[in-house]
Formats: sequence, C-alpha cells, structure tokens
Amino acid sequence: MIKNMYRLFAALVLAGMLLPASSAAAAGKRIVFIGDSITDGNWGCPYNFKPTSAERSHTDMNHIYGHSYVMLIASDWQSRHPGSGYSFFNRGFSGHKLADLEGRWQEDVLDLKPDVLSVLVGVNDMHSYFSSKNMEPFDFDGWKERYRNLLLQVKELNPSVKQILCTPFLAREGNTGKSPDYEERAEMTRHLASIVRELSEELGATCVQFDRMFEKLVGSEPEPSYWIWDGIHPTPAGHRRMADLWTKKAKINK
Repeated sequence: MIKNMYRLFAALVLAGMLLPASSAAAAGKRIVFIGDSITDGNWGCPYNFKPTSAERSHTDMNHIYGHSYVMLIASDWQSRHPGSGYSFFNRGFSGHKLADLEGRWQEDVLDLKPDVLSVLVGVNDMHSYFSSKNMEPFDFDGWKERYRNLLLQVKELNPSVKQILCTPFLAREGNTGKSPDYEERAEMTRHLASIVRELSEELGATCVQFDRMFEKLVGSEPEPSYWIWDGIHPTPAGHRRMADLWTKKAKINK
C-alpha cells in the first residue's frame, strides 16, 4: 500500500501535477511597467541619466526600480511575498511619447514576456504638441489605433497577459499651471485619458484612473502642490497614492 502511494506521488511529480513548494514559488509572474518620467523615477541611473534600457544598471538593487510609484509597488509586494518569484521591471523613460514607446516596444516589452503589463503614457504627447505650436488638429484616432496595436502585439505573444492601462493626468500647478493655454492642455489630456478608458473596455484591460484620483486630491486639502509639484510630476505623497490605487485595481496575484 505504501509503495503504491510513493509510486503515485512520483508519477504526479513527473506529470507536473504536483510540484515542490520551491518550484511553484520560482514560477512567479513578470510585471513590466512602461511609460514616461512619471514611471521612470531615474531607475538604473545612480549617477547620471542613461538613454536606453541596455545602458542602465540592472544589478544595482539600490536603484533598480527608481523612485516612482513603481518602486513602491514592487518593494511592497516583494516584502509581503518573499520567495514568490515575482519579477518587476521598470521601463519608464523621461520625455517619452507613444511614438517613443513604439520604437522600443520589442526590447522593453515583448522581449521581457510580461504576464502583467502596465502602461502610463500621454502627457508628453500633449506637451510636445503644444510646444511645437502645431496648427493641425491632434490625430486622436491615430493615437488610439497605434496604442491598440501595441497592446495587441502583447496579446498575440501571451493571450493571457493582464494589461493595466493608466490614464494620463495634469494639474494647475507650477509652470504647467501658469501656461496661458493651460485649459487647452488640460482638455487634450482629458481626451487622451478617455481614449485609455475606451481601450481598456474594448480589450478587457484594467483601467487605473490616475486622472480622477488626482482631480480629487488637488481639489482637497492641502494645496495642490502637496500632490503634484509642477502640474505633471507627483510628489512622494502623490506617488504613494498612485501605488496604492494601482495595487488595489491591478490585483496582480490573481
């Protein structure tokens, strides 16, 4: 009887139906964050800015996640679930627009084979448009189609990928808030955020509505600069709220 039990146990292990706890823990998910400077937080750059992922440090654990909401999310998860095998990757880059994400999508997303992909982009598309003083209307339909195409590439690679789409945001604070065309900038940012919501619904992705969160925060006490110091970039307190909302909505352990 005992011999038969051992034989059954061995057969289950060989079939992959029963694995030691250490093997299960090693099979954790791969979570990739991609976006602009709000995500970047100077990850992998302990001394000076590096323009590509390959040039940044991937071994300096003191700077591996940068100092944005990504670091707060990753450090909180890994401290609460030691040995889970979950891997986090920050691939935010300061100043990047959707077109820049397209240019590095293969290396910084597809090659990493994410189980969870989080995207936050849009505010630099707005800033670049107004800085160029372009008289042509912004191509919102084209922006949506290109964004959709990137997400579908990940879906094709991994049909079960969990996609987290974060809405861009803006606040009337700092030099951004002093811009004479601030209302037009804010309206464009709101339009881009609505596109992110539409794509989330269309593709079955999770939408983390940072724009609505910051609208509530800057409309309450204390002053708006407590949460977003220059109208674009959150303060440490703002990043903490971003991390909390992302964690609540993303549910990466499911």
